[in-house]
Amino acid sequence: MKTVPLHHVHVRLGAKMVPFAGFEMPVRYSSDLDEHHTVRNNVGVFDVSHMGEFSIKGPNATALVQKVTSNDASALYNGKVQYSYLPNAAGGIVDDLLVYKVSDDEYFLVVNASNIEKDWNWIQSQNTEGAAMDNLSDDLCLLAVQGPDATATLQKLTSENLAAMEYYTFKIGEMAGIENVIISATGYTGSGGFEIYVDKKDAEKMWNAIFEAGEEFGIKPVGLGARDTLRLEKGFCLYGNDIDDTTSPLEAGLGWVTKFNKDFISSAALKQQKEAGLKRKLIGFEMIDRGIPRGHYELCDADGHKLGEVTSGTQSPTLQKGIGMGYVPAAYSKPDTEIFVKVRDRLLKAKVVKLPFVKN
Repeated sequence: MKTVPLHHVHVRLGAKMVPFAGFEMPVRYSSDLDEHHTVRNNVGVFDVSHMGEFSIKGPNATALVQKVTSNDASALYNGKVQYSYLPNAAGGIVDDLLVYKVSDDEYFLVVNASNIEKDWNWIQSQNTEGAAMDNLSDDLCLLAVQGPDATATLQKLTSENLAAMEYYTFKIGEMAGIENVIISATGYTGSGGFEIYVDKKDAEKMWNAIFEAGEEFGIKPVGLGARDTLRLEKGFCLYGNDIDDTTSPLEAGLGWVTKFNKDFISSAALKQQKEAGLKRKLIGFEMIDRGIPRGHYELCDADGHKLGEVTSGTQSPTLQKGIGMGYVPAAYSKPDTEIFVKVRDRLLKAKVVKLPFVKN
């Protein structure tokens, strides 16, 4: 089991540590509910240093990124971030990822922890362009500072104008007396904030500085438990649950990052699928009957016939009702369509809703 650079800090803080994506990670420090509300209302810090980071450089870097990712990297400018995915040869999803444009000849890719080796091998196998690739995953610490008070917290530590940074942009600058920090206006919670990439040797210095700066706002460390409920309330897909090697990105609602104005791996097959019409779709649903949907519970029609299954489900701390996502036939995907969740042989009523579950 691998550990993140700040493992000893999490243990000292009394975090419950669990195996996740090959790492021992903090799932919670106090309670999932408390940590969830801290991020929605104030500011919380996640150590997500288990994520993977790759550098792609050289005159052919853009060509490689354009080939292996679905979104159009030519639309990026220096300092811009883009959400995208890596399609596989069968039209499934190798991984979803963030693409950072550092310069015309340099990109920074951020991938899921469970897929670091798979993604690296896949991109490398497609690198006929001869771009220079570097796996930085073991060298960096990634702290996600999320919530309404994140900007005010971090502004104390840098001269960069954080409030002026647009969503999905980044700067490389000084923070907490540390040089060459990537300050990224991104996150997986939908509550605003930043993701801070720092050399692992400076990780503890950055962690301590952030907590000192955020003390007046009630800043707290937050684990993977709350991260999951926060992302689900916003309808963000989780790789391995809602999307994987076998799922169609179009059925998963990722058509908005699938750009057919360029050629990329499986673009012809995906375009054909789009033109033929989608047979099933990933939907969000809210429980009408009382109950909590869990992964792999069956989604059914009124007669109990299976339509699909829950890919992600939880009790929403914000809405105080059960919410979930899952794939159903396209005919059942319209908002307000009545579906049922099978819980221990009981059919509990739910309705399809437009994502995200939590709007603001």
